[in-house]
Amino acid sequence: MKRGVCVDDLTNIQKTLFSFSDSEYKEFHRKLIPGVSEERIIGVRTPVLRKYAKELYRKNAENFFNDLPHRFYEEDNLHAFMLEQLSDYDELVKRIDDFLPYVDNWATCDMMSPKCFAKNTDKLYKDAFRWIDCGHTYHIRFGLCMLMKYYLDENFKIECLEKAAAVKSDEYYVKMAVAWFFATALTYKYSETLPYIKEQKLEPWIHNKTIQKACESYRISKEIKEELKTYKVK
Repeated sequence: MKRGVCVDDLTNIQKTLFSFSDSEYKEFHRKLIPGVSEERIIGVRTPVLRKYAKELYRKNAENFFNDLPHRFYEEDNLHAFMLEQLSDYDELVKRIDDFLPYVDNWATCDMMSPKCFAKNTDKLYKDAFRWIDCGHTYHIRFGLCMLMKYYLDENFKIECLEKAAAVKSDEYYVKMAVAWFFATALTYKYSETLPYIKEQKLEPWIHNKTIQKACESYRISKEIKEELKTYKVK
């Protein structure tokens, strides 16, 4: 059991999570999420957590969804994985709206990928814009992730690029999300996205980070990577 944590002070769900704890994984993962205090990290591997999420969803979803805020990082991730089980779009969005204010790191934010969204891209488009407009770091990042995942292919709309470019924030994880979005857009919609780079429509840090991320992609040709490098700003 984790030092400083009293067994009697834990819920049954928390006790189960501690039974899955892997000290090596905890130490490795702690370095990936520096914004989360070590006391909140149990150290449960993702496949184990996903399996438990399916089991808990069948037994105790309602109570767990309503038990916010959670105490441990893995509880937040468990919550995210359980949300993926929801098939009703309106209920799912309501639950996400309830949960996002408590998300405090990029990993929990980025791992939420409900299958229900793929069948409701018309509704999701408006909600993604709404999350981006919210102003909270992980609302914005989640909205950008949804635009990146669902609207850079056959559902592409030029407004997605305009929306992402208009995001203004000093938060590192928001700026990284914008750069990630545009690097991905360069992969799938190069001709539509390139003007944002050539005309320097993004702030310098995001501009250069976008080029860096794009040049790391195996989906972009060597020739295009060389061209992109010429657009770096000092």
